[in-house]
Amino acid sequence: MNTALICTFLGCLASALAAPSEPKIKWCTKSDQEFRKCSDMVQKSQDFQCIKLDNSDACIKAIKNGEADAITLDGGDIYTAGLKNYDLHPIIAEDYGEGSVTCYYAVAVAKKDSDVTFKTLRGTKSCHTGLGKSAGWNIPIGTLVAQKEIQWAGTDDKPIEKAVEGFFSNSCVPGADKNSKLCSLCKGDCSRSHKEPYYDYHGAFQCLKDGKGDVAFVKHLTIPQGEKQDYKLLCKDGTTKSIDEYKTCHLAKVPAHAVVSRKDPDMANRIFTSLTAIKDFNLFSSENYGSKNLMFKDSTVKLVQLPKTSDSFLYLGAEYMSIIRSLKEERTSDSSSQAIKWCAVGQAEKKKCDIWSVNSVDGESSRIECETAASVDECLKKIMRKEADAMAIDGGEVYSAGKCGLVPVMVEQYEDEAASSYYAVAVVKAASGVTWENLRDKKSCHTGLGRTAGWNVPMGLLHQDTKECDFSKFFSESCAPGSPAGSNLCALCEGKEGDAVGQDHKCKASAEEKFYGYAGAFRCLAEGKGDVAFIKHSTVTENTDGNGPSWAKGFKSSEFKLICKGQTRDISQYSDCHLAKVPAHAVVTRPEKQNDVVDILKQQQNKFGSSVQASFKMFQSSDGKNLLFKDSTKCLQTIPSGKSYQDFLGSEYMNAMNSLRKCPNSESELEQACTFHTCQQKL
Repeated sequence: MNTALICTFLGCLASALAAPSEPKIKWCTKSDQEFRKCSDMVQKSQDFQCIKLDNSDACIKAIKNGEADAITLDGGDIYTAGLKNYDLHPIIAEDYGEGSVTCYYAVAVAKKDSDVTFKTLRGTKSCHTGLGKSAGWNIPIGTLVAQKEIQWAGTDDKPIEKAVEGFFSNSCVPGADKNSKLCSLCKGDCSRSHKEPYYDYHGAFQCLKDGKGDVAFVKHLTIPQGEKQDYKLLCKDGTTKSIDEYKTCHLAKVPAHAVVSRKDPDMANRIFTSLTAIKDFNLFSSENYGSKNLMFKDSTVKLVQLPKTSDSFLYLGAEYMSIIRSLKEERTSDSSSQAIKWCAVGQAEKKKCDIWSVNSVDGESSRIECETAASVDECLKKIMRKEADAMAIDGGEVYSAGKCGLVPVMVEQYEDEAASSYYAVAVVKAASGVTWENLRDKKSCHTGLGRTAGWNVPMGLLHQDTKECDFSKFFSESCAPGSPAGSNLCALCEGKEGDAVGQDHKCKASAEEKFYGYAGAFRCLAEGKGDVAFIKHSTVTENTDGNGPSWAKGFKSSEFKLICKGQTRDISQYSDCHLAKVPAHAVVTRPEKQNDVVDILKQQQNKFGSSVQASFKMFQSSDGKNLLFKDSTKCLQTIPSGKSYQDFLGSEYMNAMNSLRKCPNSESELEQACTFHTCQQKL
């Protein structure tokens, strides 16, 4: 009896002390078929439970409110989910294999014996996957608007749906107004769910196959293998090709569908771990449920976890984002684009930008408005999100911006130099005996992590020489602003000048770090902190012999030397002794904002450029060095429209960057997020 009581007591105690089980992951489904598939999945994994709502929008709201945790969405819905009122993040991407990996091709398909082409779509009947979907709506309609096949002056004129109604004779666009021509070809209720038989990829294709439509806008893997010979692709230039020639005949290459959830790294890990642990159940087949692409696209090969820094804007890319915005928001016109939002890094740049903004007032409005962020990467994110429009950055940052789909539009030009280049140099004290060959274990001063002259060029050369990637072990101590706090690469940094503690700004990649930028890296060397400074060729003369701020007044240029392989030269001999000739700093923006940024900057430099007498100077800094632009800038020159960041940087610099990127962890978190897939890169 006592034994039984003891056992009962211990059993209760064990239950009481047992760790509470984690709450189930609530997966949101949009139809009875999807709910049945999800319920069968739950039989194989107790980590999940299923809820059913009417459509993607309802699921997005439920996830935001914590009533659901996850759903797989296409690019158009990922855009919606990422807006501020929802703030959901893509966490897992579908991988389709077959060379497309985490991207797919949006294509226009017609029957092979029809005479329809992409240039003769007006008046035809169209089949779409759904209103606001990537391959079925955003891409084809955005392309037709861009090519001026569909005449549309923006939302002030009329909704885009009305313009599309006037272009096609009849359509099936699930999710459109049920009483409009956009629903006239639909077979069911025209809802954006599996209750409409012509919804989604297979539905839009069935609409074409049934003879209801003349063209279907789908993805490249939609047409069944056995039926490909009966259909053709419509290319943007008006030609046609076979279904398997999608790589050279498509409307766009777009990001894969992705699972979205709230911003919660632990939840993201749980969802990925639980999905990939499911056994004896095919997540990527819907054949037993009377539909297709339930929960995941049936063409999915595997799931891939996204970088933790991903958000909807980084995942979709600037080029795709511009397509969505062109359909969802007022189209840019000369009369409406009165200002550009300039992104300043730190308070010193913000102060100069505010002065610029006040001086830029024309009539009743400013031509320059100011945004601020803690780093260049945060500014680039703001530009992608349309919270800012432009900033001037160095070549290494142009590389990262380009990877995120932004474009260089204007380049700084310096006196007595080629318009788009300068020299990256290594500087030491003349009496130090430091050479390129004995740099190991010395102390180094860098303009910033990922910067051209201060990091990419010298570290790329050292990597080529040594094949070593851990530069924190090559140098004994460094100041490379932007490096991880507490690392050896931050040991020499001092933070904000005048700040008694300095830790809040120590090693930050902004002007608040005393040793940041060209002048900061040189100061690190001049004041005896470091043995070598990696800077640009004009930095020493700009901060010696009486030039530069108060800290620089006592230094003479003759106290410093250039070092390069096998040589030590005078400061003035940079054309013979340098590490590389590299691209000048450039202004970057979103692709659709290029013309506005160029026009306004041309106006501004006509008023505030180096050759103009004005109280404000764009290319001078009073509370620091190289704020907003490099102080040595004479003017900004326009980069031809369509010139890619690769073309701007040049093959020599691209080779150096690509070599450096062979090192693990050489990419910033921003670049990692943007280069997870290359859908936003132009082909």
